Amino acid sequence: MATVSENVPAARNREPAGGRVVRFLGRAPVNLLLLAIALLWLMPTLGLLITSLLPADQINSRGWWNVVSDPSALTWDNYSALFDNSALTSSLVTTIQITVAATVLVVFVAALAGYAFAWLEFPGRDWIFIGVIGLLVVPLQMALIPMFRIYNDVGLFDTVASLVLFHTAFGLPFAIFLLRNFFAGIPKDIVESARIDGSSEWRIFSRLMLPLGLPAIASLAIFQFLWTWNDLLVGLTFGRSTQPITVAIFSQMRQFGSNIDIIAPASFLALAVPLMVFFAFQRYFVQGLLAGSVK
Repeated sequence: MATVSENVPAARNREPAGGRVVRFLGRAPVNLLLLAIALLWLMPTLGLLITSLLPADQINSRGWWNVVSDPSALTWDNYSALFDNSALTSSLVTTIQITVAATVLVVFVAALAGYAFAWLEFPGRDWIFIGVIGLLVVPLQMALIPMFRIYNDVGLFDTVASLVLFHTAFGLPFAIFLLRNFFAGIPKDIVESARIDGSSEWRIFSRLMLPLGLPAIASLAIFQFLWTWNDLLVGLTFGRSTQPITVAIFSQMRQFGSNIDIIAPASFLALAVPLMVFFAFQRYFVQGLLAGSVK
């Protein structure tokens, strides 16, 4: 006796060609709209990539779209000059250090705090969590001047640590709120069974909560990585010689203005890294967005 799963493909194969054509035409407007949106979204990125590959004398004299008629004009010399620019290469290394450290710290501390707020009983837990939620509405700009003075007093100004700590502090409220709600949605029976079996809280957290919370943790890591990597204001405030890539590009534009052959490849490189991170972990990102939507 044929199963339902075997009958469905057979029924599809018996569908008349006219029905398939009608269904395709019915979806065509939506597909064309999505294709147009995708092209519009990719156009600035494509334009920046082609601009970064054009010689300096052609960038200002002709549009990047003219490369279609003259693809031989493309060259990798701009990227060679970029990696010979010590200011931009050192800022790229600084950005990686700041972003990785701030992301790891936020994820680690928020995971511990989220588990504590969700599953541990301690005095003032609900009031402390309300305080964490209240910190979500504090604008980042309010802390720039006070933290500037504190960093000056303790000798942290213009260091990688100052930028890492600032991004960590302002990333934690949202991170704790996100992970606490995710951990609280895990069935209570699972946690209680682990406790009955004699597992410690650390073992429950490391062996149970972290694997189950991987989609939410990965989504949080992607968000934090993108926010920190693309930051300009914090790096501009707390950095002088310690400059992230965004500040270094801004400084190049302000000082020289016409060196688009250096700015374009640096900008594309600063754009490409977060895009690669997002596409590498997009599976976990989608899982994190859909987590808890179906019970």
